[in-house]
Parts: sequence; C-alpha cells; structure tokens
Amino acid sequence: MMTATARGSAPKKELSTAEMFGLFGEIGYLIAIPAVLLGFGGAHLDRYLGTSPICILIGMALAMVISALAVWRRIKPLLES
Repeated sequence: MMTATARGSAPKKELSTAEMFGLFGEIGYLIAIPAVLLGFGGAHLDRYLGTSPICILIGMALAMVISALAVWRRIKPLLES
C-alpha cells in the first residue's frame, strides 16, 4: 500500500486550535470588510443620488459575491490538503 508521501502529495495537516481560531477570524474579516465598505458606500451613493434602496442593494449583493470568492480562495488549499 502506498503512503501519501510515496504518491507525491503531502500528508494531511491538522490545524491546531489557535490556527483554527485565526482562520475563523480571518474569514470573519473577509466577510465583514466588503459588507461594511460596500454597504456604507451604497448608502452614501443612495443619499447623494436620491435612489433609496438601489445602490445599497447592489453594494450588498456585490459584497456577498466578493466575500464568497475570498472565503473560497482562502479555504480551497485547506480542502485540497
């Protein structure tokens, strides 16, 4: 039977508790920062243009897409290992 290192791939690495909490915090920031920036940006734009919920809704939808992609790119290497 071949081991993981014999096939050329590294063995799975377990995350420690500290690394896990760090990952959760990083994912939290990856979600919160685009939501806050694009949410407030959309609200400001709505006030300026007089288009009540349109810009904030577009901003929040954009924030969800950006956050989902950022989280996926961050956890993809963990899923592959």
